[in-house]
Amino acid sequence: MSQNIGEFLTNRARRDTHLEAIYEPANGERLSYRELNDRSNQVAHSLKDLGVSKGDRVGLLLMNGKEFVETFFAVAKIGGVNVPLNWRLVADELEFILNDAGVTVLLFSEEFSEVTAELQSRGDKTQISSWVQVGGETIEGAVEYSDWMSSSPATEPVIEGGDDDLVFIMYTSGTTGLPKGVMHSHDTVLWANITNTTTADMQHYDRFLNALPLFHVGALTPILTSVFVGGSITLMKAFDPAASWDLIRDEKINTTLMVPVMLQFMLLTYDAENHDHSTLRNVISGAAPVPVSLIETYTEMGIEIHQVYGLTETCGPACIISSEDAVARAGSTGKAFTFTEVRIVDENGNECDPGQAGEVEVKGPHIMLGYWNRPEANAETLVDGWLKTGDVATMDSDGFVTIVDRVKDMLISGGENVYPAEIENVLLAHELINDAGVIGIPSNKWGESPLAVVVRADENLTEKDVIDHCVGKLAPFKTVKAVEFIDVIPRNASGKILKRELRDMFSYEADE
Repeated sequence: MSQNIGEFLTNRARRDTHLEAIYEPANGERLSYRELNDRSNQVAHSLKDLGVSKGDRVGLLLMNGKEFVETFFAVAKIGGVNVPLNWRLVADELEFILNDAGVTVLLFSEEFSEVTAELQSRGDKTQISSWVQVGGETIEGAVEYSDWMSSSPATEPVIEGGDDDLVFIMYTSGTTGLPKGVMHSHDTVLWANITNTTTADMQHYDRFLNALPLFHVGALTPILTSVFVGGSITLMKAFDPAASWDLIRDEKINTTLMVPVMLQFMLLTYDAENHDHSTLRNVISGAAPVPVSLIETYTEMGIEIHQVYGLTETCGPACIISSEDAVARAGSTGKAFTFTEVRIVDENGNECDPGQAGEVEVKGPHIMLGYWNRPEANAETLVDGWLKTGDVATMDSDGFVTIVDRVKDMLISGGENVYPAEIENVLLAHELINDAGVIGIPSNKWGESPLAVVVRADENLTEKDVIDHCVGKLAPFKTVKAVEFIDVIPRNASGKILKRELRDMFSYEADE
């Protein structure tokens, strides 16, 4: 029997017909599983009417909401391929992804009508033939989502595809400056969900709070897992720390997912007298190491922090630390998930001794199929079934993994992966910049912030000039927050920037 991820929703609607599937605090709307599945079926038929067939790519430039969830399952049911899009990107970045993936239908929220109109104006620079807008006054050339989907029947569509067929492509920034599309199939997603349910303590009837954007695998996979096990999802349109505490109290939330910077913001708005969190069993945190002090603070509040290490390439799961180890083993990201193997290898591919640092490699049925149209990257990253993560870690004799560095030239700002090469390419396009290197510096607010180290061709070039040059060419979270000018960028014999030397030279903390 072929396994199609769209049937997660079909089966849940059959078994838990009246169970609440989604609550949207932004508009107060609640949908049962039957209602959500009916709407998803309508979207599926409407997509078929647009000519979407098995293997076709559908772009999702959508805010968190029922429309994202029902469309994702609809695309899966008819054998299409979802392409979730980071709505923080600017038009040039989006255009590259849309072209690279070959997206033919784009669904977008009213918040992104301006950037969508810009993409439309570029004519045949994209392959998009149909534009569907969610909310607001519909822009020229687009159809309104509610009218579009409601004209179709709620009957189950013919299920197409499954198993090894693609179900989504999610783009990550690349070390070369060009984003790469991570390919996941129905099977890899199924196994990611099985892995979550057997390790991450997600249960039937759990009430799950999500405030992370669904274009991240760290948010998307738990949402799919919640449907898989029959949970209820409280889906915030955007993160609000004070509102999160209110929702935990009012909706009797059992589990949620927060990156460390969100946990810090949550503490600033916590009111012990008004914020009852007695139903909250745990908080899953990832994207960056959780400071020990933060773990201890939440533990004192009676809230367990389960730190997770994962990647888009693993569909989320890699390592997780259990509640009983969260404090005693603070700093570690825990042990491998079930159905997952993790090892630490040296530069020759030999497994490291306990405590010896090396590159993290992950293996399991939830590992990506590869990168879309990137055979060279696939050959470098997937070796004998093992995923080379680019992260450096140690593993002790008990199997606890501690991340210590990165092989990949990457920083994490506010939970977003930022690759310096992408920023460097933009900087080097400036006629008054001879050379440039980008590093991450510590930030209390964002974890890390990008710092540009620049060699000027003209002494009149200012920090403001450099920062302004990045605006509109890079998403705001990638734009440099500070600039340092030096005479020569340190490089090795092969021309590679010596980032460690730059970090030694500029070791201060960012203003933001």
